[in-house]
Amino acid sequence: MKIKNMRRAGFTLVEIMIVVAIIGLLAAIAIPNFVKARNTAQSNACINNMRQIESAIQQWALETRKKDTDGIVSASIALYIKGEKMPECPGGGEYRLANEVRANPGVTCTLADQPSLGAHKLGQ
Repeated sequence: MKIKNMRRAGFTLVEIMIVVAIIGLLAAIAIPNFVKARNTAQSNACINNMRQIESAIQQWALETRKKDTDGIVSASIALYIKGEKMPECPGGGEYRLANEVRANPGVTCTLADQPSLGAHKLGQ
């Protein structure tokens, strides 16, 4: 006669707690890196948007024969950007145009002075 051993298969509480602790440790390492990568990507996209606006300002000034001291008309600049719409800062900032065509940089972001969000500065 065989004696059947009724043993239930499964994980013990200690094994489950170890797995949860390992997952928590991995999450604690991954989340700050994800936030940093997101801020870097937003900063790079903002810089590229400012380059696009800067190019549109220069193209507008050349085609309309503006002098270096002439003012910039933001409504006219949008016509020289793909989609004829001024881009938006992905970080939530706003772009400000300079008063003169010759200004360097001709466009700045309101988030440029917040180092925790990345550079958001054209030319860096």
